[in-house]
Amino acid sequence: MPAVTPRVVFVIRDTDYELLIARHATRGQVRFFLESRGQTLAEVEARHAQFQAVLAEARSAVPLDWRQALVRRPDLDRFLFAPEDVVVAVGQDGLVANVAKYLDGQPVVGVNPAPDLYDGVLARARVEALRALLPASAAGAAPLQRRTMVQATFDGGERLLALNEIFVGHRSHQSARYRIDDGARAEDHSSSGLIVASGTGLTGWARSISEATHLTVEVGIEEAAFGYWVREPFPSVATGTDLRGGKFAGSPLTVVSRMNEGGVVFSDGIEQDFVAFDWGRRVSLAPADRTFNLVAA
Repeated sequence: MPAVTPRVVFVIRDTDYELLIARHATRGQVRFFLESRGQTLAEVEARHAQFQAVLAEARSAVPLDWRQALVRRPDLDRFLFAPEDVVVAVGQDGLVANVAKYLDGQPVVGVNPAPDLYDGVLARARVEALRALLPASAAGAAPLQRRTMVQATFDGGERLLALNEIFVGHRSHQSARYRIDDGARAEDHSSSGLIVASGTGLTGWARSISEATHLTVEVGIEEAAFGYWVREPFPSVATGTDLRGGKFAGSPLTVVSRMNEGGVVFSDGIEQDFVAFDWGRRVSLAPADRTFNLVAA
């Protein structure tokens, strides 16, 4: 049987220009909307053109006898990735994280289309490097960072994976009520929710929470461990604030919902892809049994 031809799956998200067109229907309406608010269409169009040029260059780097596919961020949960795929995320770091939970070991190359806008912590490859990186990735010869992911396992059998973080809380600005158990202590909480972050996630949402709370947790990007932070815990006669955060390796952190409605758990900022977390539901949070294989460009 002949070998399966490699496929490169390009992952993108809509540009600001595309989102504006979708909202206002025509370019003229977009221009009017922006100019009435003291902004210009030219900058938005220039950014759109820059992105399209980078994407075109990236797609031209694929060997002619290989297959290609293009998937947008909102469609990730409906796209079937194959074992032989090489994934190329063209966009900011968050887009690289967004694709992580849908993969099972495929190599991922992050391409930064606008270094003046995005930090490039995960999307670090130059587009011109793809001609060498794609064949090496398909052959298993590209250097990889096997980054630890975190997972949420529910009492109903569902599972969520995340490269950066998992959020447990209420879908609105209401207080999240739950019981948290670290294996040695348990405490009832009323808070703005909690996040569980991998070593990779320490540069994202966890970083801002860590700076605000002055609670620093050190976790390596390939270390089988995670940190957790409780956001704005409220002390009362029924709720405590002792379990504010810490580092876990091995044993899980367990959370039981005390919310009659509105409780959610989601990963890596994809709020629409959530698991309901209403009264009595239990979730265990731990390092995942799979890694995210980022090509070290």
